[in-house]
Amino acid sequence: MANEAPTESRKLSLGPLTALVVGSMVGGGIFSIPQNTAASAAVGATALAWGITGLGMLALAFVFVNLTLRKPQLDSGVYAYAKAAFGPFVGFSSAWGYWFMAVLGNVSYYVLLFSTLGHYVPVFGDGNTPAAVVCASILLWGMHALVMRGIKEAAFINQLTTVAKLVPLLLFVGLVAFAFQLDVFSQDIWGRSNPQLGGVSDQVRGMMLVTAWVFVGVEGASVYSARAERRTEVGRATLLGFLFTLALMVAVSLLSMGVMAQPELAHLKAPSMAHVLAHVVGPWGAALISIGLLISLSGALLSWLLLSSETLFMAARDGAAPRWLSKENAHGVPISAMWLTSGCVQAFLLITLLSSSTYLSLVSLGTSMILLPYIWAALYGLQLAWQGEGYRSADRGLRQRDLAIASVAVLYALWLLYAGGVKYLLLSALLYLPGALLYVWTRRGLGWSLFGRNEWVVFGFVLAAALTAAWGLQAGWLWL
Repeated sequence: MANEAPTESRKLSLGPLTALVVGSMVGGGIFSIPQNTAASAAVGATALAWGITGLGMLALAFVFVNLTLRKPQLDSGVYAYAKAAFGPFVGFSSAWGYWFMAVLGNVSYYVLLFSTLGHYVPVFGDGNTPAAVVCASILLWGMHALVMRGIKEAAFINQLTTVAKLVPLLLFVGLVAFAFQLDVFSQDIWGRSNPQLGGVSDQVRGMMLVTAWVFVGVEGASVYSARAERRTEVGRATLLGFLFTLALMVAVSLLSMGVMAQPELAHLKAPSMAHVLAHVVGPWGAALISIGLLISLSGALLSWLLLSSETLFMAARDGAAPRWLSKENAHGVPISAMWLTSGCVQAFLLITLLSSSTYLSLVSLGTSMILLPYIWAALYGLQLAWQGEGYRSADRGLRQRDLAIASVAVLYALWLLYAGGVKYLLLSALLYLPGALLYVWTRRGLGWSLFGRNEWVVFGFVLAAALTAAWGLQAGWLWL
C-alpha cells in the first residue's frame, strides 16, 4: 500500500490544488496583518517590505513551478528537491523543518482562533487558557478524523472553506477602500515621529518574517504533485494562488493605513482586521471579520494537516524516515504521519498553558523553520539552470531567465535568515536536532551509512547551533 501511486479517483484537479495553495496562505495571518505590519513599520517601509516580499516570494513561486517542469519525476516538493540536490540527510532535514513549521503554524492558528473567541467568551482569554486548550484539542481531533476519511474529500472541504472565507475578506477590501483617506495614509509616511520604529531599514527588517509567514504555503501544490491529475496544473495552481493572495494581502495591509493611523493600528488586539472594519462601519464589521476568521482558520488547519503529513509520508516512503510513517489507510491517507502530526500539535497546545508565547512568537519561529527548505529548493533551481539539466540546447534564453529568478529567490531567502536574527535561527536548530537524531536512528536500523562527507558538515552545524540554543535557554539569554 505504501508504494502505490494514488488512483485516478483520488487525483486532484486545478481547482482543489489552487484552493490548497490559497487555503494554506490565507489562514489566520491575514486577519492580523494590519496590526502586525503597523507594529514594525510606517506606511513607506510597509510598502517597501511588501515590494521585497512580493518579488522574493514570486521568485520562489516561479522556482517551484520550474522544478515541477524540469524534474517531473520528483514528488512532494521541498523534501524531494533538497534530497536531489544535496543528499538524503538534507532532504530529510528539509521535510522535518517543513513538518515542524506546519505543527507550529497549526498551534499558532488555534491560539489565534480562541483569542478571537475570547472577545466574546472571556474564559478563552488570549487563546492559551485551559478552556481554550481543551476546546482547541477537541477541534484538532475533529480535523484529524475528517482528514482520515480521505485526501480528496478533505481537499474538497478545504476548497469550500477557501471560497467561504474569501467573501468577508473581499468585502473588507471594498468597504475600507471606500473609506480610505489620503491624509491619514500620508501622515508621517516614514515614521520619523516614532523613534521606537527605528530607521527605514530597521522597519523593513522588522516586517520581513511577518510578511513572509503569510505566504508560507506557496509550495502547497508542489507538495501534492504526486496526487495531481496533470503536472502542468501544479504550476498553474502555484502562480494563480500566489498572485491572488499577494494582491489581497497588500490591499488589506495598505488600505488599513488609510483609515487608521499607524500608532492606532499598532495597538490593536488580534484579529486587528475586525477592529479596523469596526472603525469604518461599526460593531457588525467586527462580527463579520470574526466569522470570516473562524472559517479561514478551519480551512487553514485542514490544509496544514494535509501538507505536513504528506511531507513526512514521502520521506518515509523513500527510507529517510522510519518506515512506519509510510503507512496509509484504506482511503489513501498517510495514517501514521497524521497521528504523529496531530499528536505533536496536541503537545504544543499543552505547552502554551505553561508558556507566555504569543501568536507572533510562534509565527517567527515557524517562519525560521521553513527558511532552510526554501533555500535548498531555490539552490536546486539555481543548480539546474546553471548546469542546463532538464533543458534543451535551444533553451538558452529560458535558462538565463530561470537562472536570474532562482538567484533572486536564493538572495531573498538568505535575507530572511538575516532579518529573522540569531535568536530564531538558534531556536530552529534546537528543533531540527531531534529530526537529525531520528534520521540517524532510521539509517542505522537499515544498515545504511549515516552521512556523506558534506552531510557531516551540515550535521555539525545543526548540533553546534542546537547546543548553543540549549545553553542560551538554560542561561536565560535566549527565550521564545
